[in-house]
Amino acid sequence: MILLTVFGQVVFKWQAGVIEAMPEGLAERFWFMVRVALNPWIIASYGSAFLASLFWWLALRTLDLSHAYPFTTLSYVLVLAFSALLFREAITAPKIIGMILIIAGMIVASRG
Repeated sequence: MILLTVFGQVVFKWQAGVIEAMPEGLAERFWFMVRVALNPWIIASYGSAFLASLFWWLALRTLDLSHAYPFTTLSYVLVLAFSALLFREAITAPKIIGMILIIAGMIVASRG
């Protein structure tokens, strides 16, 4: 579930950088949004979100929500790593501290 969620976010970011800018006119904006919605990569992102929700449903059939939900924060850590690797976004000291806190919080919350 987490990997599918991360995939969708990374593809959205990638496509946001390669799709042309939003046009000015209302009709042009409508057709622009139709083209974006029909973009195969955007469709793959929506598909990954759908599959992620199915995997989440399967996980919740066997795990308590209060135990499983903290693990979803791993998506933040993975998105940060992929944003640095794929988009050359900076990993700053505050981001590293934040990720350490997120991981620590996940560990604490999932044990309780």
